[in-house]
Amino acid sequence: MRISEIFQSVQGEGFLTGTPSIFVRTSGCNLRCWFCDTRYASWEPEGDSHPVEEILRKIDAFRAEHVVITGGEPMIFETLAELCKELKHRGKHITIETAGTLDGQVDCDLWSISPKLSNSSPIDYINEAWVRKHEAVRYAPQIVESLMSKGDYQLKFVVGSILDAEEVLEYLSHLRGWDRHRVLLMPRGVHTEELDIQLSWLADWCKTHDLRLCDRQHIRWFGNRRGT
Repeated sequence: MRISEIFQSVQGEGFLTGTPSIFVRTSGCNLRCWFCDTRYASWEPEGDSHPVEEILRKIDAFRAEHVVITGGEPMIFETLAELCKELKHRGKHITIETAGTLDGQVDCDLWSISPKLSNSSPIDYINEAWVRKHEAVRYAPQIVESLMSKGDYQLKFVVGSILDAEEVLEYLSHLRGWDRHRVLLMPRGVHTEELDIQLSWLADWCKTHDLRLCDRQHIRWFGNRRGT
């Protein structure tokens, strides 16, 4: 499994906001979202491949009971299931952060699924072949439904405009079995000022449509820095 970084911090997004967590950031992704804030794990993946045993040793060096496996896209790695199995044996709570484009038999405690909307298209930033691949892969409601059926989940949508928020409603209209209380809308941005601008309209929008609002608290706590 190719790893970009492993560190302990505090979860800043979703249901477990504020929870001390060990983050395992895999390197490599099957999408190219233009606003990705971890390009070193997606557009320009860095890091070496590590056996599960070595990853576990690094995790064991930290104290937190929660482990967040993120990326990049961790679901591209065949050894993810083995890593999760060993973490469960250690009594860890496991969150997998995924774009919901790949399925697999993986045991975790929380699926944090972030389906990518049309606002993620890299059309102005990369070659046409990657644009086509991104668009062909990003929309996969049947896979999202499968992941939802495996256990506890949250659906986390990144939005940067009212049009994006309206697209979330359209997406949900084609998704079966979703729970309104598990749908979160999160503002796009990597600076506090950007987040505040988005929240100025998004909070009211979520209130009107009875959907949950999700901030990016780690940006407020630590800034847009690696290892946080």
